[in-house]
Amino acid sequence: MNHFALIPAAGTGERLGGQLPKQYLPLNGKPMLFYSVRRLCTNSRINRVYIVLAQSDEWFSQYDWKDFAGKLAPLHCGGETRAASVLNGLDAANSDIGAEDWVLVHDAARPCLSAQLLDKLLDELGDDKVGGLLALPVADTLKRADGAQRVLGTEARERLWQAQTPQMFRYGTLTRALRGMQNALVTDEARAIEGMGLQPKLVISDARNLKVTHAQDLPLADLILQSMEKA
Repeated sequence: MNHFALIPAAGTGERLGGQLPKQYLPLNGKPMLFYSVRRLCTNSRINRVYIVLAQSDEWFSQYDWKDFAGKLAPLHCGGETRAASVLNGLDAANSDIGAEDWVLVHDAARPCLSAQLLDKLLDELGDDKVGGLLALPVADTLKRADGAQRVLGTEARERLWQAQTPQMFRYGTLTRALRGMQNALVTDEARAIEGMGLQPKLVISDARNLKVTHAQDLPLADLILQSMEKA
């Protein structure tokens, strides 16, 4: 069975501020996007890696991607939302990918994915009928707040998981799922799959596979990457 990867990278990262989109912020001398690209491109089981960029993206071509030539394919077809970008990318790649092939969708702003976690996901989902995602059981106490940041109540955390990426599903199933949820709020691919009445499998991940969302996440990601490079 073939495996393909897709990185939606058309966002602006407004929560971090600044003029440079989040995926191009520097980490250890490279743009953040580089680390997601490298991890996926260097896995021998992944046939090709697609990056979905904004149509007006002017940064991607300024960096050197030659180490991944032949496997990396930029697509300038980003949408208004993450789900729209993923669906646009899947549609753009439809001549290369079969309906039963696997597609792994990974965040551009999740640079610390390890080779071991990626292999674990591929191994555990290889024979799964639905597919699934990396995730972590919620450990902290959860509070629900009002608009003034006052606590409304405490939420039970039993059986709650924090979704991560990559998320891995069959091309045909994922495309149909996203197309059917175009008018709904879909913040990850698993949500669209759930909308079809299917139950994605949760593959236990690692807290180091963090998503860079706020400015304080950058130095932590930097430290994790440095430790991974030394390992």
